Amino acid sequence: MKRRDFLITTLLTSGLATIDPWESQAASIPEFSQSPFTLGVASGDPQSDRIIIWTRLAPKPLEGGGMPSLRVPVAWKMAEDPEMIKIVRQGMAMAIPELGHSVHVDVTQLEANQVYWYQFEVGNYKSAIARTKTLPNPDASVEEIKFAFASCQDWQNGYFVAHQHLADEDLDFVVFLGDYIYERSGKTKIRQHLGEECITLEDYRNRYAQYKGDRNLQAAHHRFPWIMTWDDHEVDNNYANLIPEDEQTLEEFRLRRKVAYQAYYEHTPIRVSFQTAENMAIYRSFQLGNLGKLIVLDTRQYRTDQPCGDGGQPRCQGATVETATLLGKEQEQWLQAQLTNSSASWNIMAQQIMMAQYDIDPRPKKELFNMDQWDGYVDCRRRFLSFLHENKISNPVVITGDIHSSWVNDLKLDFDDLQSPTVATEFVATSISSVFPIRYVAAVNLTRRNNPHVKFFNGTKHGYVRCTVTPEFFKSDFRAVSTISSVNASIDTLQSFVVKNGQPGVQINS
Repeated sequence: MKRRDFLITTLLTSGLATIDPWESQAASIPEFSQSPFTLGVASGDPQSDRIIIWTRLAPKPLEGGGMPSLRVPVAWKMAEDPEMIKIVRQGMAMAIPELGHSVHVDVTQLEANQVYWYQFEVGNYKSAIARTKTLPNPDASVEEIKFAFASCQDWQNGYFVAHQHLADEDLDFVVFLGDYIYERSGKTKIRQHLGEECITLEDYRNRYAQYKGDRNLQAAHHRFPWIMTWDDHEVDNNYANLIPEDEQTLEEFRLRRKVAYQAYYEHTPIRVSFQTAENMAIYRSFQLGNLGKLIVLDTRQYRTDQPCGDGGQPRCQGATVETATLLGKEQEQWLQAQLTNSSASWNIMAQQIMMAQYDIDPRPKKELFNMDQWDGYVDCRRRFLSFLHENKISNPVVITGDIHSSWVNDLKLDFDDLQSPTVATEFVATSISSVFPIRYVAAVNLTRRNNPHVKFFNGTKHGYVRCTVTPEFFKSDFRAVSTISSVNASIDTLQSFVVKNGQPGVQINS
């Protein structure tokens, strides 16, 4: 019996193959002329006893993947050692053409707070061996958690050198806060997108394939499990629910968002029950022992339209109405329940857009706010911050991406009252490579004194934020690369900040 036939027979007789709703051909392993593991591997959504491992078969990654329309069984294994000798779990998964031959395996029955290595195999090809780690038991007494968070990696603007350095860090996991790809194409000096703006499923698949072929991005995925959420550019810039920025009809955009969500699922190690419906719930939470709770939000899929014409605007009535929402009613209620039921020392909200108020107009009695951020949804923010304050939620910290610049903000019950209590701290990561418009850097620096709750800003550097959480403090190191225009960039720490247990408000870490 040929090896490929043996694998298929094993799959079909082991009970690992299940009937799924996809109509397709029988299982078969094609003859590959080159490795199908061009996009690397990844792990994500760790729990104390399980973790998702991912790959996608794509021997011709920039041509829709280059796979025949076949169901392909893929072997996987997980071990306690990088030599893949001490195997703890192994099995088969089916890569199907309807999902771009992507593979998501939820590996269960694992030990808590344990490092593992994993690998995929199909035909005569093996993937890279990658490292991952489970979370502590939910009720474990944990003395330290280390993670990094990042966002916004526009291929066209520069090299992903930040990921090279991220892969060298000592971390438990990585949180990515959106804009993993950019849907638009333009003329740039450093790197070019292949193809025009993404509209179809194949467009999005090819764009993800271009990004995931980056060796530095692969290195970061191969080193740590990632906890991911999306923002707007995975679909369309500044879209809101089913309202596009581009000139598209409702039905055109409904289909575009649906295929963009599918492509996101096909290329990320995310634990969701994927169906070919137009919605995909990705808000979820992770228990970091008794030390922390990480709550991942979605501020794109359920929001109402940006008020006041979007962009930078004076506030109109639409920005302050009670019905304006970033989260939607169901997610907002879920968030409140997650916080109410939390016994963790630190409650960490991972979300996309800057929560703190910021008026960028320096003129007296004039104002200019970003309507795509929480500044365009004032009552939604008020409800959230009031809930934290009134329910005495333990040590709330918000981590944010989107804005391509570094910020540290005290979140006030009333941003217009200097005496108002601070109820949480927000750390905003700069981008991996996306650019903050240089014309706004001077404007932000000029208006800092009018926004005293902002404790730090940098609009020119790129990188990520490295966090250390202990029972005593939450520390954030703003890590910045020297350049994104060279593959040989160095990295340094711009500044470090600390929030102490039971003491709302941020301090510079000296």
